[in-house]
Amino acid sequence: MEDGQIVNLYWRRDEDAIRATEQKYGGFCRRLSMNILHSFQDSEECVNDAYGRCWDTMPPQRPASLRAYLGVIIRNLSISRYRAGRAQKRYGGAEVLLSELSECVPAPENVQRTLEAAELGERISQWLEELAPEDRALFVRRYWSGEAVKDLAREAGARPNAVTKRLLRLRESLRRTLEKEGVAL
Repeated sequence: MEDGQIVNLYWRRDEDAIRATEQKYGGFCRRLSMNILHSFQDSEECVNDAYGRCWDTMPPQRPASLRAYLGVIIRNLSISRYRAGRAQKRYGGAEVLLSELSECVPAPENVQRTLEAAELGERISQWLEELAPEDRALFVRRYWSGEAVKDLAREAGARPNAVTKRLLRLRESLRRTLEKEGVAL
């Protein structure tokens, strides 16, 4: 079923919308959540919560890409769940991803920084558009989807060390670009 048809089911308040979403995007949602949480049970809860969030937000939302819409919801729910769990004990998964990016992307700490975050997002998007498609995909798969370096290396037919170095060069490029544009790191 096409995304538009599934979105129409949500708009008609037809419960088949959730079944169709699960059938088409269930695997994608679980993978994305597992990359962040590393917990099957927590991931399942986030996926179910995401379907509920879709039900609650459509209408009025009418996403052109249901996959992207779900991806943002799943990622946000998973990061929130990760942070809640991290308040109780330390994990390594998302903490490693965030620490790798901390050298080149500032974290919003106050209202002013939060307002600047939208502009920062635009600058990062422009930087991503200038990358070669392979580098863009690697960066997004690592830092948005949270995929493991060893998995990215296996798919690329490269050694994990080579992928790690490539990611380091990409982060350095992003840092230089942002510094050149006056972003305080």
